[in-house]
Amino acid sequence: MKQLLNNWLNNNHLLNLIDFKYVLFKQNCLLCASPQANKRGLCQACLNDLPFQSSTCCPQCGLASNGHVCGACLASPPSFDVTKAVFIYQFPVDAMMARYKYGEMLHLSLFWGQLLAQKVNPQAIDFIIPMPMHPTRLKERGFNQAHEIAKVLCRVLGNHKLNYKSVMRQTLTPPQASLPLKERVKNIKGAFKVIADLSGKRIAIIDDVMTSGASLNELALTLKKAGASHVECWVIARTLPHR
Repeated sequence: MKQLLNNWLNNNHLLNLIDFKYVLFKQNCLLCASPQANKRGLCQACLNDLPFQSSTCCPQCGLASNGHVCGACLASPPSFDVTKAVFIYQFPVDAMMARYKYGEMLHLSLFWGQLLAQKVNPQAIDFIIPMPMHPTRLKERGFNQAHEIAKVLCRVLGNHKLNYKSVMRQTLTPPQASLPLKERVKNIKGAFKVIADLSGKRIAIIDDVMTSGASLNELALTLKKAGASHVECWVIARTLPHR
């Protein structure tokens, strides 16, 4: 499978020009190009081979656990209450995500959004808020990857809970991925501003990858200061700490 994905990454740059609906209707597997793709865009063999997140992870932070809240969350609870992740951030999901974010392969938002919809429970959520991007960064990239996933998710779920106007990113900071883990909390502090009354609201934050959780934690803290009563992190992939 690794060789198949490498070939896909090297040879399918023209997929950037194809509308994602065409990719869906063609039913070709996104990884191996098999015509046997299911409605999510992958053949069953490739789908089964993906590194799905275990159901025994910590329900609060999403890291490996016995299915109960882990010791780290008990000792120092994060500002968010729940984490739902579809995948562990490892091959081939990491390579697919890199192409999605930096290779402008926007049709992959359909794949991410469909799978995330199978993982979450939106009934008890009032607003679905994509991780905000600073206007300068948005202009550079051309799209907000979390917003694109959130739009697909809400279409699949058939609800109108998407809210991207209540929160803004007011500080242009260096990308979190470029910093050592210990510096990420300091880097993101005070980066968000809520411009709406969220009193008593239950909110789900959408993001692509959760690494240290610093950005999600800072946003959750900001939302709770604005009155939110419950905050969940719904992400496509969760990194695991190096051992």
